[in-house]
Amino acid sequence: MGTAALGLRAVPAAAAAPIADGARVPVVVIGTGYGGSVAALRLAQAGVDVHMIEMGMAWDTPGSDGKIFCNTTAPDYRSYWLRTKTKQPLSNFLGFPIDRNIPRYTGILDAEEFGGITVYQGRGVGGGSLVNGGMAVTPRRENFGAVLPSVNADEMYDVYYPRANAGLGVGTVDPAWFDTAACYQYARVGRKHAQRSGFPFVFVPDVYDWDYMAREAAGSVTKSALAGEILYGNNHGKKSLQQTYLARAKATGRVSISPLHRVTSVSPAGGGGYTVVMEQIDTGGGVTATKSVTADRVFFAAGSVGTSKLLVKLKATGALPNLNAEVGKGWGDNGNVMCGRANHMWDPTGPLQSSIPCAGIDNWAAGGAFAEVAPLPTGIETYASFYLSITRNPNRARFSWNAAASRVELDWQTSWKQPSIAMAKTIFDKINVKEGTIYRTDLFGGYKIWGDHLTYHPLGGAVLNKATDDLGRLHGHPGLYVIDGALIPGNTSVNPFVTITALAERNIEKIIAAGL
Repeated sequence: MGTAALGLRAVPAAAAAPIADGARVPVVVIGTGYGGSVAALRLAQAGVDVHMIEMGMAWDTPGSDGKIFCNTTAPDYRSYWLRTKTKQPLSNFLGFPIDRNIPRYTGILDAEEFGGITVYQGRGVGGGSLVNGGMAVTPRRENFGAVLPSVNADEMYDVYYPRANAGLGVGTVDPAWFDTAACYQYARVGRKHAQRSGFPFVFVPDVYDWDYMAREAAGSVTKSALAGEILYGNNHGKKSLQQTYLARAKATGRVSISPLHRVTSVSPAGGGGYTVVMEQIDTGGGVTATKSVTADRVFFAAGSVGTSKLLVKLKATGALPNLNAEVGKGWGDNGNVMCGRANHMWDPTGPLQSSIPCAGIDNWAAGGAFAEVAPLPTGIETYASFYLSITRNPNRARFSWNAAASRVELDWQTSWKQPSIAMAKTIFDKINVKEGTIYRTDLFGGYKIWGDHLTYHPLGGAVLNKATDDLGRLHGHPGLYVIDGALIPGNTSVNPFVTITALAERNIEKIIAAGL
């Protein structure tokens, strides 16, 4: 289907240079994460020229050490988004704080602090795919109705989940290799403890190149997962969006990307379409230019937090006054909570740990929790098992505009994590009793067992079929769309990026078929 059938102007594909002030383009996509990358690829394949706006860097140029990304154990200027001190999710080790001072820079990981929670987000071309562990989990079919109740589950499981998994390059570790690899001793200890307590232990698909990891273990390629690379990017084996959807999108010749550009306003343009105002920034966060471009259509794909904050601001300030009252509502943390367990000396977890998790403990049906067996890639023996749990937490927060402070705020309360802790305890209390072990209290601050201060999986804020119609079209302003995790109301029961990708595949296919 070409641009004429979609009702869009045909414009030659832009060059690699950043978007020019005053440009007119058929489609602007705000953000380059999962939803935005799917939209850009499918629109380009339909003959539509797309310009993507990305707040973070391109992450395509090595630093002085020859590497694009820095290591988890040695965060430097590349690690955090415009901070002067790291804010690591695991802030202490053996009772000592491990955060360190760093130069202020447009680094890859944003630890965005709200009143009751820190939200970790990827910053750069590829969004969250740059900084997550790559765990590519499709929710159990029986749980899907609670995730996206208005979406046809048969279509998702027959068409869009398979399409997303193929597009992302999802694969599963070879169980035979897993059983012998030194780098997964920590996960085998997690398996033993789970099974001894009667919990199902499951292998979890991932977007890491498992053949590459096997070569890492054999010493025939440069180590990446086995060098602890995860939190601040992975230099070799992980198939981030840069290697999958975005590579295919750019190969069409119809998609261009402007990194280090931050959208500040979207409003109806006098001659039709929308005026998109953005700031170009330098690597210190300073504004170097302000640009105004016009787009026939705009797709919001800045992530759950970025999209929600922008829409709430635009509604409150009158730029998009017709957005409905559902904008900003339905935000959740995917029930994230972390903990560690102190194992006995006869259960070492190994000094070499792959940074890519590949397994989990499933107590979703009985206790409302799914726990990743997560790595602690410190390079030393810790005798510790570490977990990120995803739970059935019912609490939802709302973004709102604080006019006096000219900022968007979130009303999440740390106490709302208590249901998540209770659900995670259905797993780990039982394991501790069975194994005669205890919780670690040295990982999150002074005698603190639970990492209840954060989320890696922000979801919601512009919920499907509420703030938008059932395809992500925003109510009140034709030509505006949401196509990212903001559509999903707070919880997916598993790691969310496959569901975000599959929902984007569904929505963009139907939007294109309807002629935008």
